[in-house]
Amino acid sequence: MHDNYFRMKKIICALALCCTTALVWGQSQNRSGLVFKKLFLDYQTLNGGDFGAFKDYTDGFEVGYFFSLIDNLDLYVPVKVGLGQRSGEEITNRLIGLDVQAQYHILSNPKIVSPYLLAGAGAVYKNNDSLNFQFPLGIGLDFKIASNAYFNIQSEYRPSTVTGESNFHHGIGFRYVFGAPAPEPEEIIDMIADTDGDGINDDDDECPTVPGIMAFNGCPDTDGDGIQDRLDACPEYPGLREFDGCPDTDGDGVPDTQDECPNEPGPKENNGCPVTDRDGDGVPDAEDLCPDTPGNIATSGCPDTDNDGIMDKEDLCPETPGLFRYNGCPDEDGDGVPDNIDKCPTMAGPAENDGCPEIKEEDTQVLEFAMKAVQFQHGSANLKTESYAILNQIRDIMSRYPDYKLEISGHTDSTGSDSFNQELSEDRAKACYDYLVSQGVPVERLHSTGYGETRPIADNSTYTGRSLNRRVEFNLTPGGF
Repeated sequence: MHDNYFRMKKIICALALCCTTALVWGQSQNRSGLVFKKLFLDYQTLNGGDFGAFKDYTDGFEVGYFFSLIDNLDLYVPVKVGLGQRSGEEITNRLIGLDVQAQYHILSNPKIVSPYLLAGAGAVYKNNDSLNFQFPLGIGLDFKIASNAYFNIQSEYRPSTVTGESNFHHGIGFRYVFGAPAPEPEEIIDMIADTDGDGINDDDDECPTVPGIMAFNGCPDTDGDGIQDRLDACPEYPGLREFDGCPDTDGDGVPDTQDECPNEPGPKENNGCPVTDRDGDGVPDAEDLCPDTPGNIATSGCPDTDNDGIMDKEDLCPETPGLFRYNGCPDEDGDGVPDNIDKCPTMAGPAENDGCPEIKEEDTQVLEFAMKAVQFQHGSANLKTESYAILNQIRDIMSRYPDYKLEISGHTDSTGSDSFNQELSEDRAKACYDYLVSQGVPVERLHSTGYGETRPIADNSTYTGRSLNRRVEFNLTPGGF
């Protein structure tokens, strides 16, 4: 510990030596001076206290010397003396410190107020028996009160190398700059009476460096339109006073600088261009998205056949009024599937089933049972009477699913010739088709076909298998066939 103490003393001595060298060097700089401040030391806030407890702040005093390094940057060397007391601590500590700070002045030529930022390093000797190093960061303001004098306000945050020694310093004081004050800008006195050679004495010339005319007190009017250049928005082109010196070539009341058609008269609402309407739909071509095809104003001049507010070229159902979210197609059953892709547009159904309702399990069972229940006279397409009941059930199912269609397919076993079996399967399917039509099922919802013996579902070598293969299948399908 004894060695550390002497090592710290060496460091502070080196710091003091650097400060002394800087002070000597600073005498040769353009700007230097002294600072005197009253300090308010806050050892409370960063050590368990309250920033707003101003009564707990301790007193201090600071005197320092500064000089300029480069434009806007000063080196400042302050010596601080004061008292410090942390929150809850009964002992008041005697402090003396020495800093080296860089102060950056934000404004280059301040008139009244000069704000600055600071950063640096310093050493603080406490109670003549301990030393810690601190690294101040802060801000300050200089208020000019005389040519060489400033009122100063400054606040510093001072993190320390020793725990519990970090603190805030706030100060108010006085900054004095040595030497004569910087000269105020003076009016340049020209030795030449007429700098721009326009025949107008500089004292009377409002534009002394630019040749001008007497009518404008020496200021130019390049385009000769009677409006001097500094007030002329188009100084190189003769224009009108109402347009700030800019021309209106086509005389339509829109200056050329704003006229998209400067050589053709047109209204201001059309940016100076003439209004044309090639398709005669009442929408000017400049606003018409379909200028060669008559349309509606609501659809920017494009046709909207179904008047649903969606132009035909963007309407997937241009002849049927629809909704914008479905690109102009309706959704008659309100199931969220637009009619153009809904296979059951009059019956609500899920999108995964193409907008068609799911066929109920009991109805599916009836259709499967019909394969066995529909019976014919042996070797013919004449329906047996007992088949009518199941076919009537199929009729009722068709009425419950108006957007579904029925595919009727006939099948035979392998007994008999291929041609006979093919014809028999077609006739039996047609017999079921005809019966359902007779019961009021629309023909456009029915389709029949025969497959003969080509699609067996069981073994034709057995009696049971042949019995199963002799069948008529009924398949409900959404949409078309």
